[in-house]
Amino acid sequence: MPDPLWRQIAEDLRRRIESGEIGDDGQPLPTEMELREHYRASRNTVRDAIKWLVTRGMVYTQPGRGTFVTQRVDPFITRLAADSGSSVEAENSNFASEVTSQTRKPVVSVRRVEIQRAHGLPAAELVLPDDAGVVSRHQEHLIDGVPYSLQTTFYPMALVERGAARLIRAEEITEGAITYLEHVLGINQAGLRDRITVRTPRAEETAFFRLPDDGRVAVFEITRTGFDEDGQPFCVTVTTYPADRNQFVMTSGNVPDVPSGRGTSPAPG
Repeated sequence: MPDPLWRQIAEDLRRRIESGEIGDDGQPLPTEMELREHYRASRNTVRDAIKWLVTRGMVYTQPGRGTFVTQRVDPFITRLAADSGSSVEAENSNFASEVTSQTRKPVVSVRRVEIQRAHGLPAAELVLPDDAGVVSRHQEHLIDGVPYSLQTTFYPMALVERGAARLIRAEEITEGAITYLEHVLGINQAGLRDRITVRTPRAEETAFFRLPDDGRVAVFEITRTGFDEDGQPFCVTVTTYPADRNQFVMTSGNVPDVPSGRGTSPAPG
């Protein structure tokens, strides 16, 4: 018994999408009217075929705009390691080196630095009152032009007031912010705490990562808090990774490297 017409249309569209014949990455499919005419099918039959493709993550529909092929991206591996000597700057360098070694093109954006009032997660992690100030240092990471992660590190404004003025400059701290704070203020990072959360993306993340706006692609949020020798938190880094293009590996002891063809994305530090 032959498959119903909607399934035949769905299978043909799947074949044409996978071959690149129609709807190249991120591009729209033919309109519903064009599909009806091409397959000589009713509106409901075409819609059933599209629904089948949607449930398999091959396409997504944006009301008022059309149906688009889901962007195909190569997953990248992030090595998760609680290294008390790590820094965001060092991880950026490792990220660029590892991506380049995979013959791919890394991009780390210029830092965006802001002074904000503490609230939400930064206030909770840094144990600050709501009226306290924080410095946020934000960067974006892309591979081959595709956004892979967003990263923001927060420091209490009190550290700047004590003499760590470079925290509020939109520039790289080449030796690393952790080393800088140790040299200027005598703060030694004695411990780290990582919290990993899986959630739906916020509107700004959906736009930046170019994700479907129905929330079906989740994001990983890794919150890394640094503590001094007295157990006081002095920095917190929040890194967001879309789940459709990132994988994570944690190793311990003597194990082989990540398989060839995979690289390392920046872990928060």
